[in-house]
Amino acid sequence: MRRTPTRHPLIIVGGLLLTAAGMGCDSGAGPSFSIAPVLVTGDAHSCALAPDGTAFCWGWNRDGQLGTGSPTNSASPVAVAAGLSFNTLISGHRHTCGLTTAGAAYCWGDNSSGQLGVGSTTGSPTPAAVAGGLKFSALAAGSIHTCGLTSAGAVHCWGHNSFGQLGDGSAANSPTPVTVIGGVSFTALTAGGSHTCGLTSGGTAYCWGQQGQLGSHALTDIAHPVAVEGGVSFIALAGGDLHTCGLTGTGTTFCWGNNSAGQLGSGSTTSSVTPVPVIGGLRFRALAAGGRHTCGLTNDGSAWCWGSNGTGELGIGSTADTTAPAAVVGGLRFTALAAGGGHTCGLTSGGAGRCWGWNAYGQLGDGTARTWWAPAPVSGLASAIMVGAGSSHACALVSGGVAHCWGAAYTLGTASATNSANPVPVAGGLSFDTLVTVWHTCGLANAGQAYCWGPNEVGQLGTGSTAASPTPAAVTGGLTFSALGAGYRHTCGLTNAGAAWCWGWNAFGQLGSGATVDSAAPVAVAESLSFRAVTAGYALTCALTGAGAAYCWGDNRWGQLGDGSTTNRAMPVAVAGGLSFSALAAGHRHTCGLTSAGTTYCWGLNDRGQLGTGSTTNSSVAIPVAGGLTFGALAASFGHSCGLTLAGAAFCWGLNDSGQLGNGSTTNSTTPVAVAGGLTFSAIAAGPAHTCGLSGAGSVYCWGANNAGELGRGSFAHSSVPVAVMPF
Repeated sequence: MRRTPTRHPLIIVGGLLLTAAGMGCDSGAGPSFSIAPVLVTGDAHSCALAPDGTAFCWGWNRDGQLGTGSPTNSASPVAVAAGLSFNTLISGHRHTCGLTTAGAAYCWGDNSSGQLGVGSTTGSPTPAAVAGGLKFSALAAGSIHTCGLTSAGAVHCWGHNSFGQLGDGSAANSPTPVTVIGGVSFTALTAGGSHTCGLTSGGTAYCWGQQGQLGSHALTDIAHPVAVEGGVSFIALAGGDLHTCGLTGTGTTFCWGNNSAGQLGSGSTTSSVTPVPVIGGLRFRALAAGGRHTCGLTNDGSAWCWGSNGTGELGIGSTADTTAPAAVVGGLRFTALAAGGGHTCGLTSGGAGRCWGWNAYGQLGDGTARTWWAPAPVSGLASAIMVGAGSSHACALVSGGVAHCWGAAYTLGTASATNSANPVPVAGGLSFDTLVTVWHTCGLANAGQAYCWGPNEVGQLGTGSTAASPTPAAVTGGLTFSALGAGYRHTCGLTNAGAAWCWGWNAFGQLGSGATVDSAAPVAVAESLSFRAVTAGYALTCALTGAGAAYCWGDNRWGQLGDGSTTNRAMPVAVAGGLSFSALAAGHRHTCGLTSAGTTYCWGLNDRGQLGTGSTTNSSVAIPVAGGLTFGALAASFGHSCGLTLAGAAFCWGLNDSGQLGNGSTTNSTTPVAVAGGLTFSAIAAGPAHTCGLSGAGSVYCWGANNAGELGRGSFAHSSVPVAVMPF
């Protein structure tokens, strides 16, 4: 674990150009830019540029590198002060710079070596204009130096220069821009820790500064541009701390310099002072180079990284270094990447920010200081909107209605035969309003069409057959629904008029049709009642009328229908007691209901304390849950139940053999116990042996059994306390 940030490079992402999404590499064609979303990363901070040119930064802020006017760190994006509109951003070790549409450069943060270019070595916590009145078409920043490229191809640099990285022929620092000597005209620019590189219009790369990463056999530092050896023609460059990479017109990548962690991607850890090809045969369209790691984007937007991974900066779900490109987990498609000292960020094709790796100062922007080994959403840019827990899997909807699932392969909707400990997008490209999941999963599309996927032995998918479907399949019959409920092997839906239809297994009458014959297509529930909500358990179904009356049907051997008997019912019967409910949750063989006053009642099987009454005595009528808590939401499953208070605190009760109560133990409880961790949730879902909650910020947490990866934590280890689901 890092104690304090060490000297690492800045890295820039410059939009969608065929130039490096690395340290400041841009086309340099001229001062005219179209504003596009941009992400940049420093050693322990990150910044994003919104489409309107507003800059936001987050992470470490000791020297004012966030540009907010204060030295306070921020784990979430905060607006840069001064109200300037930028078309690009770059970040150094502890400073940040931006370029306006007029070509004016502004910098803020640490200025100990003059890297802000303001004519002094006094730092600035807000944007300050670079001295000299020069107009730039591109910028690049090293650890503690900065360079700018004019539209005429001249390069000017300022800041630290002990290795000759300013390229002016000297080793003297400069707090104002000095001209790079040699008369070479450049079209693109990048900077590493203590070196700088540029590209000519013919694709020749030149570098200057600290020796070893200049692409030259020179044994000393060089204070003026020298051509990179090897005769390779490049279209983009990316500078890391002690290494450099170049991208050819065919997408082949070459790297050179220090290779102690495999950051050259050559399959070894042998350093090279001249370009060596990155192995693996991948073709990239953009590169980003960080402290001791490198990343590339393929034409389809897939991200691959290699090198140091001690803090998860490669995003491959582990902390193992790799000397060859490895795919970033999660299946996301990116338009740009940026690599920092020990973290990486990407901009998805939908414009959402994702970051992964070291997060001690909040530089991932997820609102926490938690290290992520896979892409995590930047706060406010992407989050889940609902969560559901199934038998050995879980699913969530993110903004736009895209469904992601994790856990047992046959339930994920991906057509894959491999379990996944990380969320993976459901196939088919459908947009859902809601999901329900137990042993199979169903979703309600925007137009009210129901789709289901997973096992289908008794027709629970409603497709008219009993053939399983690994991807979403439309429920037959042409019905449109407003709500769905899924049981063990049956499913029910409510139409806009409140009519209930069910399909699948019916041995106990849980389809409510008056018969006990299975159906692979929707059948109407008898009695012509109008419902506003529906829930399904193992072999029972319950629904609420508009007036709050609860009706249940199906298996009743333990009194789970709540009608005062243990007689199975193939048609709806009223729950006894005359209570008015606002919500229902059906478990395996028990049911719970929430009144409008927030009081919870449960009925049915109670062998593990799942009724929450303080005993293990079954009840065929509704009895109140002990403890006097007021809940706003409920969830029930195989042998446990959970509730959310109005303040969002989670409590669970009943079976706890896998830690599904989330209180840090595996001891059953016959009364509600608080879920550990002090988290607040907006929704909760219960599976047979695990539970998941959705935070108000859109983060998903799960706890309990994890045999198939249903906790979504990137591993298969159980947890008796909430753990964050890997990002979507």
